[in-house]
Amino acid sequence: MSTENLLRSFGTVKGQLSVGGLPLGLLAARVGSTPFFAYDRRLITERVQLLRSVLPERLQLTYAVKANPMPAVVQHLAGLVDSLDVASAGEMLVALDTGVPAERVSFAGPGKTPAEIRRAVAAGVVLEVESATEARRVLAAGDALGVRASVAVRVNPDFAVKGSGMRMGGGPQQFGVDAEQVPALLGELAGADVDILGFHVFAGSQNLRADILAEAQRRTVDLVLQLADHLASPLRYLNLGGGFGIPYFAADEDLDLARVAENLHELVDGVIAERFPQARPVIELGRYLVGESGVYVTEVVDRKVSRGKTYLVVDGGMHHQLAASGNFGQVIRRNYPLVVGSRADEAPAETVSVVGCLCTPLDLLGNDVELPPAEVGDLVVLFQAGAYGLTASPTAFLGHPAPLEVLV
Repeated sequence: MSTENLLRSFGTVKGQLSVGGLPLGLLAARVGSTPFFAYDRRLITERVQLLRSVLPERLQLTYAVKANPMPAVVQHLAGLVDSLDVASAGEMLVALDTGVPAERVSFAGPGKTPAEIRRAVAAGVVLEVESATEARRVLAAGDALGVRASVAVRVNPDFAVKGSGMRMGGGPQQFGVDAEQVPALLGELAGADVDILGFHVFAGSQNLRADILAEAQRRTVDLVLQLADHLASPLRYLNLGGGFGIPYFAADEDLDLARVAENLHELVDGVIAERFPQARPVIELGRYLVGESGVYVTEVVDRKVSRGKTYLVVDGGMHHQLAASGNFGQVIRRNYPLVVGSRADEAPAETVSVVGCLCTPLDLLGNDVELPPAEVGDLVVLFQAGAYGLTASPTAFLGHPAPLEVLV
């Protein structure tokens, strides 16, 4: 999404960027210090409403808490989506605190410890097992606690998804059970006191190509059609993964959601409804729900010129927003959209580089960007900061204080 569209999405008040209806200066005074993250409640709600309007009614929506585990954000989404997906025992506690029923919380991710599995079994959440070892640990925990655990097998598919920001399926993976090994695992679990609900297949994340996502969804359903024959009871749960991307850079185009939805209607209302009438089909989204709702706000503390190049030095940096610095998976560094939020209605008039306060040249938030003239005290805003921001960054690096987060 272009900077201009992002400005329109958030809105402006008295020449300042608006977040949650508040002008940026007033919001900064309310927070009390910079830098900080702010998430717009309205934009999150509207994104869920958009998805509800185009996706199949039978397809349930789950929020991947790892995208943004701020308790207030999770609590807000708990009232909008059907279920929550977590990737640690800590995230599980945040999810359960919302009041979402435990059976509508799923726990995925490799390397679950026996202690985490015991806690999850005790809580009654759905464990998405990623190996035979995890499955045996679930059985042991259930026996020890006198609880019949609910599980789904996470499958590492026999295909890869091109165009994903991160490939999480196909080939050798730490994620899931290889598809060809699933029948043997189900055979090992046959007769055990465990409720096997179905499967979870997540092939990749951050994909902007509707045709590629549609192909991955079709191949996922084809794979599950084969694997379901090895279940002792009818399939009741099918997590189709997610991977819906958002545009971070100027050349990125928005995901064609209508095309993705059309394909999902064919699969969910057709194949899945006919073949698995008892199944709860789920699409799992994180970044797509919250990524575009968030901003990272940081104050200019110095303005300097070095051999003809102008730098705006801010009080934030890569220790809070690693992805925007280009050090979170970018092969070629590109700028996230950013503005001088306190001068949102002013036209660009100079080329500057925005750098953080860390003692490393890696701390670059915007390289040679065109901005209105900014001075010490102005607020710089980085967009697309609602997902994989604070909790995906090295906050302890060089000992600077952690930023606050607000949902407005």
